[in-house]
Amino acid sequence: MFDWIENISEYLVFELLGLNSESHIAQALNFFIYDSTKIIILLFLVIFLMGIVNSYFPIDKVRNFLSRNKLYGFEYIMASLFGVVTPFCSCSSVPLFIGFVKGGIPLGVTFSFLITSPLVNEVAIGLFLGLFGLKTTIIYIVSGVLLGTVSGIILQRLKLESYLTPWVKELLTNAQKEQDRFLEEKQSLKQRLPVIWKEVLTILKGILPYVIVGIAIGGLMHGYIPEGFFAKYMDKDNLFAVPIATLLAIPMYSNASGILPVVQVLVAKGISLGTAIAFMMGVVGLSLPEAMLLKKVMSLKLIGIFFSVVTFCIIISGYLFNIIL
Repeated sequence: MFDWIENISEYLVFELLGLNSESHIAQALNFFIYDSTKIIILLFLVIFLMGIVNSYFPIDKVRNFLSRNKLYGFEYIMASLFGVVTPFCSCSSVPLFIGFVKGGIPLGVTFSFLITSPLVNEVAIGLFLGLFGLKTTIIYIVSGVLLGTVSGIILQRLKLESYLTPWVKELLTNAQKEQDRFLEEKQSLKQRLPVIWKEVLTILKGILPYVIVGIAIGGLMHGYIPEGFFAKYMDKDNLFAVPIATLLAIPMYSNASGILPVVQVLVAKGISLGTAIAFMMGVVGLSLPEAMLLKKVMSLKLIGIFFSVVTFCIIISGYLFNIIL
């Protein structure tokens, strides 16, 4: 889907600038150009589509429906499954996160999507199947969905809505006002588009600097941190290998399909599969670039709570993987 962006990025870095493809700076720059272009395009499309959806979304009805507690946790599972079928990395999942919150969906349910979306997708599932077989792939999918579901339930019980940033709260207020006006005036989509477009530009303007800084950090890590750097800390005889692997993964940044070849190398070097998968989940779901972007929509305290809960669940998943496999 984004091969043309990759081709352009490689041409700019390796042909036009003449940088050695093996050099750290070339790898970092190529990663930055490719990922920033891809994510900006995704951001625009997602925010625009979510703007259209939210303009028709019956916010009060959705909020009331999901607050009646009659679904017995299925709303978290559904949000996690929706995360599986959406091909977004952690950074490009955030606009959908904003759209969910604006739509009146409970914060914990929204977190379930935000957690699962970068961890499990069709590309990662295909690679996982080819690298590790059907049994491991099924366990990986189930664990990813359960991770999003359980984390979302825990985060919802903590009642964290007050820790959203004023910027998001203002968006929520404006969304309700705009929708009320749309409903009162019964505006067509064509009439709604100028307001939706204005909202797209407002959200992009608000989060784009965080995206660029986050991807720049990710690019530097991608180019300058060697793949085998962390392997010595993940020895299978180390009882604390899983938590160490999870914590060491946080400074890195990649999507699930990008980190899976690294997981294969780690397993080939004798590292337990559960430890390697915990490392992968940490890279994909707990990266510093994601934290940079989340800073626009969450307070530091909420980011800390979010990362802590997800880290705990990843560590538990890693140990369970090691026991089962």
